[in-house]
Amino acid sequence: MGEVKRLPILISLMIGAFFSILNETLLNIAFPQLMIELNVSASTLQWLATGYMLVVGVLVPASGLLVQLFTTRQMFLGAMILFTAGTLVCGIAPHFSILLVGRLLQAAGTGLMLPVLMNTILVLYPPDKRGAAMGSIGLVIMFAPAIGPTLSGLILESLQWRWLFYLVLPFAAFSIVFAAIYLKNVSETKKIKVDVLSLILSTIGFGAVVYGFSSSGEGHGGWSNPLVYGTVSIGIIALVLFVFRQLRVPEPLMDLRAFQYPMFTLTTILLIIMMMTLFSAMSLLPFLFQGALGLTVFASGLLMLPGSLLNGLISPLTGKLFDKFGPRALVIPGAAFLVVIMWFFTQVTVETSRMTFLLLHICLMVAISMIMMPTQTNGLNQLPPRFYPHGTAILNTLQQVAGAIGVALFIGVMSTGQRAFLAKSPNPTAQDQMAGAMVAGVHNAFLIGFGFSVVALLLAFFIKRTQVAKL
Repeated sequence: MGEVKRLPILISLMIGAFFSILNETLLNIAFPQLMIELNVSASTLQWLATGYMLVVGVLVPASGLLVQLFTTRQMFLGAMILFTAGTLVCGIAPHFSILLVGRLLQAAGTGLMLPVLMNTILVLYPPDKRGAAMGSIGLVIMFAPAIGPTLSGLILESLQWRWLFYLVLPFAAFSIVFAAIYLKNVSETKKIKVDVLSLILSTIGFGAVVYGFSSSGEGHGGWSNPLVYGTVSIGIIALVLFVFRQLRVPEPLMDLRAFQYPMFTLTTILLIIMMMTLFSAMSLLPFLFQGALGLTVFASGLLMLPGSLLNGLISPLTGKLFDKFGPRALVIPGAAFLVVIMWFFTQVTVETSRMTFLLLHICLMVAISMIMMPTQTNGLNQLPPRFYPHGTAILNTLQQVAGAIGVALFIGVMSTGQRAFLAKSPNPTAQDQMAGAMVAGVHNAFLIGFGFSVVALLLAFFIKRTQVAKL
């Protein structure tokens, strides 16, 4: 397929993906305003975030099946129409329940979008050019959520929360029109017998695990809440049954035989570790900035913006370097750099300057950019074409689950550290003691993150450039 034909397809996908992923982080900063206007509690409002993650976590596993049943155009346009409808519903929502319905529609669009994006790249580009194309996706995937909080902060300075949705609508509509004109079908559809039991087990398993871990990190009583540990237990049982089912049926929903390719297996483990490490920073730093340093939400967003933007901007560059030099030249130095950065994060205090935090965050995001997309491209490159839909579904699903687990784990460790510090404090309600407790909790959590980064470095030494399997 010629270059001229590829570019409009890539642009179509990137425009749609940008605005659907942007919405994951656009709304969170408006929560205090929404609590007052919609007259709901924080725990009720949290469903706007938990519900979003839940729908994405349930839909992505089924995407391996959907991208084989429907054409590229049908999948992408269907996802964007769902997302746009959800955005409109959110904008005009008269009360909380309608806003939640809109968010779930948006999530459905996003959940279908990511696998279509990656699967199309695998079909469109030969292995020696995939790095640069995947890097372009990395630009969108990292850039969109990075500017979300800052952008919403700017909008909310002068406009009502509904404008967070109204301003996205024209861009989403443009994406649909652009894709309708330029997006061509690149994958072949085939008739597959849908295994309903696999679908049910997948929905219960991934949905329950994502919900359980998300709830544990959102102040619902943590792991002492029977709803949390009960839900996760049900999810794990359903997932065990799901795995057994996939290995026995002739046409599995998610073909786990992709794990017979060693670089794909290594990629999966590394990406889970990287998502946990990334979420440790994304979830812990705002607590540190606002709870210990006394920064506003908007100032916290600005402090983290340069690193996140740089992560997105250098993704195309790391993609091109991957095409030229292979994964080891990027992943091993990136993992070593990550170990050093995570160690520095375990040493921060209330006196640490904002400039130091800014530089540490920039370095962290550069290290992650050197590892994530090159590793992902290398692992997928080893799979034969018939495994592309399943490989992308596996990686996207496990990244969602790792994200939910990561947030719960790190916030849980941080909270435990805070409680332990305040239990020994002579005056636990004093401002300096509260700030000290926050720093102590964050230190403990970053120590876990440091441990993850060491494991990532050890795994990086086993990576080697893959050849596409012929099977």
